[in-house]
Amino acid sequence: MASCLLTLLVLFIPLLPSIMAAEPAGCKIRITDKGLDMLKAETQRFVEEELSNISMPEMEGKEGRFQYTITKYGQVFVQMNLTHVDLRFIPTVGLLFDVQNSSITLSFHRRILYWFFYDTGNISASADGVNINTVLNLIRDHEGRLKINNITCDARIEKMRAKFSGTLGKVYDFISGFLTSGMRFLLNQKICPALDHAALVHVNAMLDSIPVKTEVDGYIGIDYSLLSDPLVTSKSLDMEFRGMFFNLANENDILANSAVDPVITEYDRMVYLALSEFFFDSGMFSYYKAGIFQMDIVNEKMPKDLELLLRTTYFGALMMLNPALMDAPLALQLAVNSPPKTTIKTSGATVVVTAIVKVLVLPPGQPPVQLSSMTMENKFNAKVSMKGKRLAVHADLRSQCLSFCLHQLIPLQAPLKTMLQMSVVPLINNWTKRGVQIPLADGMDFIEEVVEYHNVKQIRKKREKMTFSAKCLVLNIKTNVSIHGH
Repeated sequence: MASCLLTLLVLFIPLLPSIMAAEPAGCKIRITDKGLDMLKAETQRFVEEELSNISMPEMEGKEGRFQYTITKYGQVFVQMNLTHVDLRFIPTVGLLFDVQNSSITLSFHRRILYWFFYDTGNISASADGVNINTVLNLIRDHEGRLKINNITCDARIEKMRAKFSGTLGKVYDFISGFLTSGMRFLLNQKICPALDHAALVHVNAMLDSIPVKTEVDGYIGIDYSLLSDPLVTSKSLDMEFRGMFFNLANENDILANSAVDPVITEYDRMVYLALSEFFFDSGMFSYYKAGIFQMDIVNEKMPKDLELLLRTTYFGALMMLNPALMDAPLALQLAVNSPPKTTIKTSGATVVVTAIVKVLVLPPGQPPVQLSSMTMENKFNAKVSMKGKRLAVHADLRSQCLSFCLHQLIPLQAPLKTMLQMSVVPLINNWTKRGVQIPLADGMDFIEEVVEYHNVKQIRKKREKMTFSAKCLVLNIKTNVSIHGH
């Protein structure tokens, strides 16, 4: 019995990864090697600044009759030749930053005692042939943030030279050998710790500026938690985010993600952003749960021609109810009765909204009286745009379908469509046009964006005959990135 159970476990355990399927991503970002090329100059500047803050300990010693004290002062000047700086991906690990044949210049103050002769002055030291090889390991931390969790560094200085100032500078040339050896040893020991601190503290602090779970407005927030460690290949860094909106009033009331993972197949641009239908659906779901998709159209909000048409249409119903209601104000009450649904096709994105429209008469000092109720299905074109690092959606009414209780209400369809274009569409755009921040660090913005709509099934079948399915669609935004200082 025990051997049979062991056999079953051996067979079952390899199947666990497929049985416990990973959570689909709502958002995916790819940084390509072209994106790294643009980061190279910024990375070089950052490393030069960090190395310029190196602190050197005081050097004291004795050589024969000479006693000396060497103290660093002033700024450390670091010069890196960009043609000898390499920044690239290391598959399954992270990033490699490699510097060859660079130089570091330092200034020291000297105090030398020889017998009873005391001399002070400056020493200009130069480290040539500085080679630095640094590997950064990228992971997802417990909060779902991108982090550098380990850095491997190797630094070497090929040659160190020292020049003594003053009239006795030439005299000290014979002791410069052992002084430069000490300087070289100490400087070499300082480079990697400085870069370790820069990566694990400063760069991680910059990564902390990327929003993980943040408020979008007073009603909803968004969760950009990484779902797994980033996937690093020789050509790109791919990150899969949850990409899910949630209702601030009840963060546990969320939409289940049944969409497929976003797919990115290209490497031509610096950065690619892919968003699945779930990204948009979860936003609409959260707004729906927050109760903002409802409005009353009454008094000055009611177009005069629509009010006249409503009075004409419901003339008989008002007379049968109470002739005194003929002059009472009329109102339309709109309420979305189910979460809006997004569909992305190669032709674009659409959002379907189903709402209940009630026609009410408002007797003064009395409760409203319902005259009619109808179900209205509206299809909106959704135009996606990117500015800086904010993604926004602009809706425009595409088509409308109303289900009426009475045949004589059909004439209401055209004026209701106009009313929707004038009232409901601005209501939706009022929330979606504000946009949501894409998970990008401070100092980085998207520019020259190109929005494309793709069918995942089409991509996977390599452009065979396309079949549209709500669960097989993805929106890609491929873009360049602007890097600017803080």
